[in-house]
Formats: sequence, C-alpha cells, structure tokens
Amino acid sequence: MSSQVRGGTRWKRFAVVMVPSVIATAAVGVGLAQGALAASFSVSGQEFKVTAGELEGYNFVQYGSVATEEGADPKVNNGKAHPVAVSGFSKAYITNMCQSVVTPNLPFGLGNVTLRLEAGGKGHDRVYAKDLYLDVSELNGDAKFKNIDIGVRAGDLQNPGIQPGTQANPNGFAQRAEKAVLTGVQQKAWATTAGTFNLSGLKLRLSRGTDQECY
Repeated sequence: MSSQVRGGTRWKRFAVVMVPSVIATAAVGVGLAQGALAASFSVSGQEFKVTAGELEGYNFVQYGSVATEEGADPKVNNGKAHPVAVSGFSKAYITNMCQSVVTPNLPFGLGNVTLRLEAGGKGHDRVYAKDLYLDVSELNGDAKFKNIDIGVRAGDLQNPGIQPGTQANPNGFAQRAEKAVLTGVQQKAWATTAGTFNLSGLKLRLSRGTDQECY
C-alpha cells in the first residue's frame, strides 16, 4: 500500500454523506453536518484498488474527510477534491492482500501499465499493520463489529484518533468499535498510511494493460 504526503487546508463549508462506508449495514454509514472542516490532504490523483480475504482490526474508528489532488484549490469545485471515509485501526492483520494501480497512457507505445502488489497469501504470515488508516471512496464485503459505538463525536476518538497530519470537525459524526472483522474486501482508496507495515510473502509485478488489477 502507499503513503501520501499530507498538508492542511481550510474549508468554509463541507457536507457529505458516506453510504455504506464499511459494508452492508445502514448503521455503518457516516454523515458529516455542515460546518468548518480542515481535513484535507494531498494525494496523487490516482485511486488504487485493494482486496483482502480478511482484515482483522482492533480499536476501529471511522469519520469523514477530504482528499485533494496536488495543486487543487478546495474552495473551487474543480473535480479535484474527493470525499473519503477514513477508517483507522490501532493494529490490523490482513490475509491475501492485493493492491493494484493503473498508470494510463504511458509513452513509447506502452499504453496502460498496472502495478500489482500481493502479500499475506497462502503459506505466509498475515500482513501486520500498526496505526493503520485507510482513506476509502468505495468498499464492499462483509463486516462484523464488537462493541460498536455509532454517533460519537469525532473529537472524542482515541487509540487511534484522527489521522496524523489532518484535522476533522470535533463535533462531526463518527463511530468506533473494539474490533472489526471485514471479509471478502474490495475497496477503492486514495491513500493508506501506517506506522508499521510488515508484508510477508511480498510479490510485486508490472504488466501492460488492466487485466492484472486486483478486481
């Protein structure tokens, strides 16, 4: 997965509803009311796809944020600002992880090129991540939560709290759970960060075309 450079930015007004942000349950949708929000950070301008057989995460938190492409002015609706659901875990274990990103229209006749990364597959330890944050625009699969608390203030999130290097409306809608288990995960994301990322059985491949995307 990839790590992105972060930078703060000021927003006058922001309103977004993220529907089924963590899969299959209306209760898991997250809403942010209108109000000041300085939660923007810079991304490359390319979404990437991630799949996992299972993600077992502890101290789950989720809230709304914004990803902006480098150089974009978030005060102008120019298509370069992207609402995301930020999911955070103090630690997570992932099996059969796959990440792919397509770089389109490369010169010299190469066309589209897909970078595919795999880890935590059969015969290898699970991928381990500490202080993991996923900035997701789309997510599908199944989810189970232990001791979930829906509708808490974003400012009350702890261990983990708000993604480092960003801010969120402290009175914004958020949720948390002692444990979350996601299975059959398919997601699109703008960024992923982790304090520690151990990739067991790492495989990285470059291929022409898009038929090697994770899904």
